[in-house]
Amino acid sequence: MNDEEHVAAHLGPDGMLAVGGVGLERLAARVGSTPFFAYDREAISRRVAAVRAALPEGLDLGYAIKANPMPAVVQHMAPLVDTLDVASVGEMAVALDTGKRAEKVTFAGPGKTDAELVRAVAAGVLVELESAGEARRVARAAEEVGAVPHVAIRVNPDFAVKGSGMRMGGGPQQFGVDAEQVVPLMSMMNDLGLQCEGFHVFAGSQNLHADILVEAQSRTVDLVLELSKAAPRPVRYLNLGGGFGIPYFAKDRPLDLAAVGDNLHRLTEERLRPVLGDVSVGIELGRYLVGEAGLYVTRVVDRKTSRGTTYLVVDGGMHHQLAASGNFGQVIRRNYPIAVAGVPEDREHEEVTVVGCLCTPLDVLGDKVTLPRADVGDLVVVFQAGAYGLTASPTAFLGHPGPAEVLV
Repeated sequence: MNDEEHVAAHLGPDGMLAVGGVGLERLAARVGSTPFFAYDREAISRRVAAVRAALPEGLDLGYAIKANPMPAVVQHMAPLVDTLDVASVGEMAVALDTGKRAEKVTFAGPGKTDAELVRAVAAGVLVELESAGEARRVARAAEEVGAVPHVAIRVNPDFAVKGSGMRMGGGPQQFGVDAEQVVPLMSMMNDLGLQCEGFHVFAGSQNLHADILVEAQSRTVDLVLELSKAAPRPVRYLNLGGGFGIPYFAKDRPLDLAAVGDNLHRLTEERLRPVLGDVSVGIELGRYLVGEAGLYVTRVVDRKTSRGTTYLVVDGGMHHQLAASGNFGQVIRRNYPIAVAGVPEDREHEEVTVVGCLCTPLDVLGDKVTLPRADVGDLVVVFQAGAYGLTASPTAFLGHPGPAEVLV
């Protein structure tokens, strides 16, 4: 998608950039300052509805809170999805505050501390085990709390997913239990009095290729069916992962959601349910549900020319939106979609570099981008900012104030 397509997706009734129908200048006045993140609640609801429509009936949809843990966003999302996935007890508290039942909250991630495991067991959330050592510590936590823990195994598959922004399965990983170690772990868990409820397989993130996701899901089903044969009791929970990507760059094309959904129909109805019966099958999405619903809005504070390059210096930067600076997983830096808000359509365009307010050359939000001429006081907007924005950025760097967040 090109920048014009991203702009078109966020136009208000007056043809100007808006979030939730509110123009950005008015929204900036409402927020009280720049920079800020703005998330469109209707856009989130529409995306969830589109995913629901593509998925087979009865397949659970989970929201991975790590993508955007703003409490208002999670509160909005909770009634729209079946489960909430958390990666810390902080996120667990946000999830439980929504009123979502504890058994519909799943806790994954390496390095869970003893204190976190105690709190998770006491809360009654489903703990997805990442190692044999974690299994032993959950058993001790259960004894301390006097409760029966809900546990599943996060599996590191023996295959990798090509085309993913981040590979989280295949080969050696800090995530999950190697597939070949799962059967011995289930035996050990049985000795510890832990009942394995099922499996979670998440092999990669930010994938725009439906054919690759279809293959990964098919191989995931092969794997969980094989592991289920060795389970000491019927498997009742399967998380097939997610990894659905969104387009950030000009050559990116949106994911063919229908193709992925059709494959999930076949896998659940023809392969999983005939073998496992009344098993709870789900997928877990984060970025795909919220990423395109968010904008990062910052204001030009200076305009300067240095040896032929025009710089727009804004009051935000990589300390708020690290991903847009190219320092969050990009191997070769590419620009996120970017625009100037509230300018006349006929204003002359120019090539500029948009930089933040930090004392580092890494603080670049748009390198050699063509934009309508912007002056001091104009708003610059970075799109695709609804996921892995504020909480994935070094907000304390150089002591600048943090941005506001608003759900409109």
